[in-house]
Amino acid sequence: MTAGATGRAMAAKGLRDHGDQGAVAGIDLRWHLAQSAVEVATTEAEFALMRTAEAFERWQAECLASVADIAATGPENAMLHVIRMNDRPKSIRDLARLTNREDVPNIQYSLRKLIAAGLVVRKGSGRSGVTYEVTDEGRRVTDDYGALRRRLLIAAIAGVPGFADRLAEATRTLNLLSGIYEEVSRVAATHRRR
Repeated sequence: MTAGATGRAMAAKGLRDHGDQGAVAGIDLRWHLAQSAVEVATTEAEFALMRTAEAFERWQAECLASVADIAATGPENAMLHVIRMNDRPKSIRDLARLTNREDVPNIQYSLRKLIAAGLVVRKGSGRSGVTYEVTDEGRRVTDDYGALRRRLLIAAIAGVPGFADRLAEATRTLNLLSGIYEEVSRVAATHRRR
């Protein structure tokens, strides 16, 4: 955790502990999205999630670029690994469901890019018969990616005492939060004023 993130976390904790509405030790965390302690905690978590997502996508792109001559985005890299997951072919519907995405045209674009790079192959025909799987080159790239990931990322995580347990709790929290965001998105869409 960076010094800035630590300071914000401590300030948000102080806000929760003392019931203050935004000022902690000279730090004002209030703004249009964060007036109450719950709003501050939620907003700080959302900003941490956004920063983590950006850092994660950069990591994915850099790790993939280290093992393959392809300029792929984080989501394209994720798509490659999801296609390889369990060594079973995946349909576009499978890919959308597994990645919690609805943007099928963007998924199709990523698939075309991975196919052009020789990492993925399309098989079958018709609406429900088309699946995607990794090629031999895709298998080599994902294996090399996994090896580099172990040497860099997993080694760094393993070096932090108790971090594996914290990651397990974070996973449960993020899965819960994902469900909450999905539900409130449906409610917002249902009651949208036009």
